[in-house]
Amino acid sequence: PPPPDRCFPSAGARGVAGVLAAPWRRTLGERTSGLPPVGPQSIQTTKSVSRPPRAAWAKAARCGAADLALESNPSDHPRASTIFLSKSQTDVREKRKSNHLNHVSPGQLTKKYSSCSTIFLDDSTVSQPNLRTTIKCVTLAIYYHIKNRDANRSLDIFDERSHPLTREKVPEEYFKHDPEHKFIYRFVRTLFSAAQLTAECAIVTLVYLERLLTYAEIDICPTNWKRIVLGAILLASKVWDDQAVWNVDYCQILKDITVEDMNEMERHFLELLQFNINVPASVYAKYYFDLRSLADDNNLNFLFAPLSKERAQNLEAISRLCEDKYKDLCRAAMRRSFSADNFIGIQRSNAILS
Repeated sequence: PPPPDRCFPSAGARGVAGVLAAPWRRTLGERTSGLPPVGPQSIQTTKSVSRPPRAAWAKAARCGAADLALESNPSDHPRASTIFLSKSQTDVREKRKSNHLNHVSPGQLTKKYSSCSTIFLDDSTVSQPNLRTTIKCVTLAIYYHIKNRDANRSLDIFDERSHPLTREKVPEEYFKHDPEHKFIYRFVRTLFSAAQLTAECAIVTLVYLERLLTYAEIDICPTNWKRIVLGAILLASKVWDDQAVWNVDYCQILKDITVEDMNEMERHFLELLQFNINVPASVYAKYYFDLRSLADDNNLNFLFAPLSKERAQNLEAISRLCEDKYKDLCRAAMRRSFSADNFIGIQRSNAILS
């Protein structure tokens, strides 16, 4: 028999709890590999080794798959690719291929490029996006979600046939066709204009929308897109803006919807999100730059203008303000670290913009 220190303890020595807990103490790769945690020496023992029950292995494998699925959710993790950008690439590739085969000229180039004497900048930044262009990009992302959806999975709370937004009779033919981009843009722009919402709120709206589709495993389609977008805007405005719009205010914008219906939809939206309304800065920045990529692929160019002296001074003032805030944070962090002996402050070189 092998030495005692090489023997793998039996199920009686560990107990049932030890057998069930064994898969949880190993790494993700070992949990999903389907192999017992035994080495060559333990196989040579005279006693038979009790392996964990099949249910324990299946549960561990499901948890490992759930962890991997969570890490691939673009609304939670900054490295995961956004869903709307991947759905739009199919149309973009087909359009480029068609233009190439049919020898279609791109026409007059409207995009402006910087030179040694002139710098072109737009008025949209990650911290202060342009409202009109951002809404156009977000509604275009919603359009691609509807057009390239996988199926028509939905929930009754978002179905406009069960919970109409207007008292007027909507023909059944309306729900059989995908809405055009301009129609989605008009609906969202009306809400943002009436509620005086910001461009940042539009980006957070898209984050919540994709998080809902992922968590609830549903699709946005002609029958539910209005209520899903309305619920995402309602939640984003309350989370992002300090002075949020109340549900009763949306009832003043959409005359035929009741406060009770808005409250119920908001409650279901939160439950389907598992009350996860956190949007990390890295996720927000990823959605902003992916929206810019979407705009570039679909010729929704931002308004570029030459960098003037006045605007350069404004940018310099904003940069100086951010630099002062950063220095204050560094001083506060160093004051908390003065207890260390022979503390040497970290010296940072000044950035040079050319």
